[in-house]
Amino acid sequence: MPKKTNFNIPKEVSYVTETLQKAGFEAYLVGGCVRDLLRGEKPKDWDVTTNATPEQIVSLFPKTFYENKFGTVSVVNESATADEDETLRNVEITPYRMEAKYSDKRHPDSVSFTNNIEDDLKRRDFTINAMALEAVSGKIIDLFDGQKDLKNKLIKAVGGPVDRFSEDALRMMRAVRFATELGFNIEDNTLEAIKRLASSTSSVMDKIAKERIRDEFIKIIMSKNPDKGMDILRETGLLKFVMPEIEEGFNVEQNKDHIYDVWTHSIKALKHSADKDFPLNIRLAALLHDVGKPKSRRRDEKKKDFTFYGHDVIGGKMSVKILARLKFPKKDIDTIAKLVRYHLFFSDVEQITLSAVRRIVRNVGPENVWDLMKVRFCDRIGMGRPKETPYRLRKYESMIDEAMRAPVTVGMLKIDGARIMEIAGEKPGPRIGFILYALLEEVLDDPTLNTKEYLEKEVIKLSKLPDAKLKKIGEKGKDTKESKEKKEIEEIRKKWWVK
Repeated sequence: MPKKTNFNIPKEVSYVTETLQKAGFEAYLVGGCVRDLLRGEKPKDWDVTTNATPEQIVSLFPKTFYENKFGTVSVVNESATADEDETLRNVEITPYRMEAKYSDKRHPDSVSFTNNIEDDLKRRDFTINAMALEAVSGKIIDLFDGQKDLKNKLIKAVGGPVDRFSEDALRMMRAVRFATELGFNIEDNTLEAIKRLASSTSSVMDKIAKERIRDEFIKIIMSKNPDKGMDILRETGLLKFVMPEIEEGFNVEQNKDHIYDVWTHSIKALKHSADKDFPLNIRLAALLHDVGKPKSRRRDEKKKDFTFYGHDVIGGKMSVKILARLKFPKKDIDTIAKLVRYHLFFSDVEQITLSAVRRIVRNVGPENVWDLMKVRFCDRIGMGRPKETPYRLRKYESMIDEAMRAPVTVGMLKIDGARIMEIAGEKPGPRIGFILYALLEEVLDDPTLNTKEYLEKEVIKLSKLPDAKLKKIGEKGKDTKESKEKKEIEEIRKKWWVK
């Protein structure tokens, strides 16, 4: 990869490096931001390393915070640019440092500061993250051929991969994440080290907090190609530390409606969710929607085919356990489990009733019903079907729209029959209905009239009318309601291109 000297470095970052240099210290950009700059990408964050101590760093800047034992000082920027770009609000500065062993497989037991940047770069995880850039001159310190690995699109551990992963086992997940996000391959020795450590009887991964595993897994799932990440997790043996239940679907043959096994189908559904840039909950539901199939699979000898009765119910329960184990928030667990549990909603739109659609809306919640449709689209594409939204799914969307529209009924009024009898002295009978429909017509014309005070005054007036006149007004209100309802439904069906 050719050396670049003209990097687009924000003034907030240059201010930090230049301030350090003017005070007589060395200052380099380091880590992921250098990797991203060399790839021509905008860095997600900015990290600076220096031979200054934390106390010296703090003394050079007007606003900082320093609350850790690893020497990292955050410089707070309050410029207009920083307000627009969150990556510039805090620029982290860390002194050159060396680290002792990682007893907890997460943090070094101790750190010591050094005046040698080479010592600092040796402790980093992968060669593409172990480069330092002197911002003004464009000088790059690259001890481990990180630029070469960038060019060859390789994720390679710094030094001995077993040593790096034994220090912090989460680096194995990070290797998969970087390969997924960047579209790179994992270098052979690094890959073999991951497989070896993941398959060992007492794996170093067992000591990693589930929250850390979850966070790396989310980044894999939220990448553009999560299917690649899932395949690498399975091939390396790391998936058993994340979602072993998903791996149970590998090579599990399905019924004649499917051309893929359960694993492949689920991964293709996940990939479609990424192609559509769906949010995390939908992606996880797409991945987990058939997680219950291996446990529910039965052979129907009569049909000479497999059945998966109840896999939606089983999958919903399994999803709760899987996501709880990974410490996902309860709200997200509940939502994803509902999407998995109800992903098998009716597909025959000629037989399904509007009341059945309303039950689906009630079960998953109005706020989740459209996400349920998105999961169904992913399911369909995962089956190898050519269209995401065939007619029957569009018809179902139309029925959901109908079921969720504001009801044009007397039930929407801020008054009911019991209150009418109470304030007007009316007895049970047809007159109550006529009064309600007369009130409904007024409210349909002007929704602001739907108040308790106004309707009660109108009830007193209407109750004084003779039966014939009240009936005429009430029937007119009923006709208005039916006409409005018909028009709304026609508009909804036109919107979805269905009849």
